[in-house]
Amino acid sequence: MKLVFTLADVDYNVQSISQFLDNSQTAYWTEPIFAFTPQIDRSKIYQLEKQDQELYLRTIFTQLVEENKNTLKAKRIAYQNHWEICLPQITKALNSAFKINLEEEFNDMNAKITFNPICPRSLSEHSFDLFYLNSDKGAVGIAIHEIIHFIWFKVWQEIFHDQAEEYETPHLKWILSEMVVDPIMRDPLLSSINPYFETGCVYDYFYTLFIDNKCILDHLYEMYQQMPINKFMQASYKFCQNHEAEIRHHIETNE
Repeated sequence: MKLVFTLADVDYNVQSISQFLDNSQTAYWTEPIFAFTPQIDRSKIYQLEKQDQELYLRTIFTQLVEENKNTLKAKRIAYQNHWEICLPQITKALNSAFKINLEEEFNDMNAKITFNPICPRSLSEHSFDLFYLNSDKGAVGIAIHEIIHFIWFKVWQEIFHDQAEEYETPHLKWILSEMVVDPIMRDPLLSSINPYFETGCVYDYFYTLFIDNKCILDHLYEMYQQMPINKFMQASYKFCQNHEAEIRHHIETNE
């Protein structure tokens, strides 16, 4: 596995953030952006057409990139250095989790350092956004989370032979992929180097989602411990299908 940390330019920051600033998004997604980038006037941004909105954001991020250029450069170096230190441990854990040799896999991954606190990812490009205010340890924690997605869907596709479109929100396969990060991350080799693990390494509403009086993440962890990865994927998806209405209702209520 090879992961390179790069600095996103102004246009990429605009593209990354603008996708979360439309009227279809709930406060769950928009509030972190407004909290960390108070320069964005929330009353103004929603009055603008898409093209004007992007011009408005470009002005803001041009200034932010310039003002933070030294910090961004230092972060890129710190993130890359800490990742290289942790890489052997991460590779060992993920090799074991997925029963796959990762020495020659995923050597094209890119972590784009941005002003976006939501950190979206692209499965097809093996890339993800990384919020610039993370510590070096936090950057590695986020990276592990996203890389689990990449490997999960590679193995998943070899089993199910389905369409990549189903791996994105709002599909149930996307929801499951976001939940299974927690069971996989419980490996001490991973949890010990992820500072976000103790407070939550997946969306917070999954920790309050209970099925038959048990947190759904604990249901998944039990299955994960008892089965090889291919059987776990099949069983966990079946479990989610059986409880899809409950799962979706909980997400809709908490987003």
